[in-house]
Parts: sequence; structure tokens; C-alpha cells
Amino acid sequence: MNIVEVKNLTTRYEDFTAVNNINFCISEGEIFGFLGPNGAGKTSTINMLTGLSKVTEGSIDISEIDAVKNIKTAQGIMGIVPDESNLYQEMDGFENLCFCASLYGMRKDEREKRAKELLKQFGLDNTGKRPFKAYSKGMKRKLTIAAGIIHEPKILFLDEPTTGIDVESARQIRDLIVNLNKKGTTIFLTTHYIEEAERLCDRIAFIVEGEIVKTGTVNDLMKDYQKGKIVQFTLDKGVLDIKETIKNDFPDYRFEIIDNNTLKLHSRDTISLTPFMKYFDDKGLNVYEAKVIKPSLEEVFVKITGIKVSKMKKEKEGGKK
Repeated sequence: MNIVEVKNLTTRYEDFTAVNNINFCISEGEIFGFLGPNGAGKTSTINMLTGLSKVTEGSIDISEIDAVKNIKTAQGIMGIVPDESNLYQEMDGFENLCFCASLYGMRKDEREKRAKELLKQFGLDNTGKRPFKAYSKGMKRKLTIAAGIIHEPKILFLDEPTTGIDVESARQIRDLIVNLNKKGTTIFLTTHYIEEAERLCDRIAFIVEGEIVKTGTVNDLMKDYQKGKIVQFTLDKGVLDIKETIKNDFPDYRFEIIDNNTLKLHSRDTISLTPFMKYFDDKGLNVYEAKVIKPSLEEVFVKITGIKVSKMKKEKEGGKK
């Protein structure tokens, strides 16, 4: 059953189209991710889904609620964690959580109990009366997520949940996301971290320049690129010496020379190792290893989108969304 259905969704800012006619759905109980570089339309999409920006065209249904016409009703069942924290700088963690809970109509005793539970769950119960502004980036991110789930929403929207925080805090937040999902929360997250999308998401949509170019599970996304076969041979020496002759002797294959010890063999069909092992033996070369290479999600992303991985990594290092 789909908890979110998006059809022909578009948003424009004067002459600029940030999101262009996108369609996707999110199944109840899954983690669905938007993967793309800076400016791809990730935040614009999540802002439309959560009512933080205007929809120019298209429809959004969230748990059978028209989230374009009845966004206030839809917001009652969603948790929202923006890319920048919207909590109060002078309040401590407990006060922030209780205040957020009051906005959802929770009773005082109920919200105080829930706030204490979440502070403990997120490892923030030892912060005492320290104001939010004194928290580290990782602590701020965790408290912002806690505030987003204070009312136990059916679906949680996370915009770049681990951007700009330290490695350990990022790991903790990923673990929290997985645990929330195991308890039944549907999660939609945006990210430009390829390994994060691969690790967390049941399904991923590649979004580039405001358009979704591919959607599927990791296995589905890589399926077309697994039709070709790749075997990597590691030899004791001599790869550079045979780079021309091996191409002539095996014209139906494509060879990629990595270094003097390593080469990759590419084929559309299943590769029989026997003729190659005999070939190397005749050349007096010892084979240390022959292994099948499967494409990574990173390679598939580059092939589908044309976006260089180095661009994504620079954004990651710069802590941008």
C-alpha cells in the first residue's frame, strides 16, 4: 500500500523550474531516498511534500489526504526534519521537545514523558540545562530528529540528515533511521551521499536538474549494468607487455589495463576463464587472482546521470546539500 503518491509535481520560481513534472510513490513502511547533487531539486521536492513551499502543478496524496488542498491535515501525520534546524537556540533539549509536542496537541504529562524517552534514546539525556545553541552539530541534528518524531508520525521526512556532521554522529543517526523504520515509520530522505542511499534505502530515485531519471531498488538500478560481465585478473607481472597481443588474440572482448599486475576483461556474455588461464600460462605469467566484478551503485549513478562522482564527493566534503 502506498502512503505517498506524487503525480506530475512541478514547482517554478519565476522563470526557473526547480522541479519538473515528477512522479513517484512511497510504500508504507519503506525507506525511500532521493539521491542527487546540489541544486537537483531534492529540497524543493521535500518542501512541497511537507507544505513548506508552493506547488505550481501536480498532486500529492499522503495517507489518502490531498496534501495540496489539505496540507494542515497531512502535517498532523508527518514528521519534518529540515536541512537546517528550526529549534529554539535558548531552550534546552527537554524544553524544545516539550514545546514541539505541544504544537501537536499532546498533554503536558504525555509530552514530558515522551521528551524524556527520546532524550535517553538519542543519547542526549546528560545535556542537562545546556541551551540548544551550545550543542555540537551532531547533537543538534539528533535533537532535531527527536523533535520531528515527538508525536510518533506515520511518515518522517528527512532532508540531508547527516550533512556537515562528524563521522560518529552520522553513524548514530543512520542507526536511528534504521531503528525508526523497523518500528514501522515510513521514511523519505534526501541525500547526495551515494553510500548513505545504498545503505539505508529500500528504493532510490536519481534526481538531476529537477527531473527523476531513474527509480528502483539498488538491485533493480544495477540490473541493466550486470548484463555485461567483468572479470579482473591479478598477475605477478607483465600486463603491460601483453596489452596489445591480448587484444588481438581475443578481439571479441574489451580489455582495461589497470597497472602492470592488473587488467579487467569486459564481455556481454558469460566469460570462460579456461582460455585466458591457458593464455597467461603460455606467456609465462602467473595468475594470483581472477574475480568477477559487480558494478557499484556509484558507477551506475554516473552512467545513468552523467554526473561525475568527484562532484558528489566535493559536495560531501563541503558539507553542502
